Amino acid sequence: MARQSAVEPDLAVVHSTFVLERNYPQTPERVFSAFSFAAKRRRWFTDSDHSDVELFEQDFRPGGTERLRYRFKEGTPLPGKVLTNEGIYQDIVENRRIVMATHMTLEGKPISASLITIELVPAENGTDLICTHQGAFFEGSGGPEMREHGWKVLLDKLGKVLESE
Repeated sequence: MARQSAVEPDLAVVHSTFVLERNYPQTPERVFSAFSFAAKRRRWFTDSDHSDVELFEQDFRPGGTERLRYRFKEGTPLPGKVLTNEGIYQDIVENRRIVMATHMTLEGKPISASLITIELVPAENGTDLICTHQGAFFEGSGGPEMREHGWKVLLDKLGKVLESE
């Protein structure tokens, strides 16, 4: 659900929450490790045919940070532009929950701030992952629909990485 604030249109903030659910046929421990180990996380979260990663750092602990900076390749809607995502891990419960607050910029201009909660629930056939994304999207962000689509792609990539291990 998205809602736009009632301020000047050029300074409007769009607020949105979406929830995505996936089932992976791996244990919660295996799914959690794809978030907690930087090399594994990079494979599904940062590496892409559409951009070049310039920086990826992860300090996976409550209060730890994650920094990602990448440049869009030619043939994308934003060729040569730099996107930066910085986050702080708010809460981590091993094999069960990850909560992170993030701030995203495009060419140094703030485009969004988000709270992302990942829940891992043991299921009969593996692990149910519930991703709740609560965001404030600023002008120039592309809006919540673009972010939701991006998370759908990321969770599909996560599934492929888990299958290949």
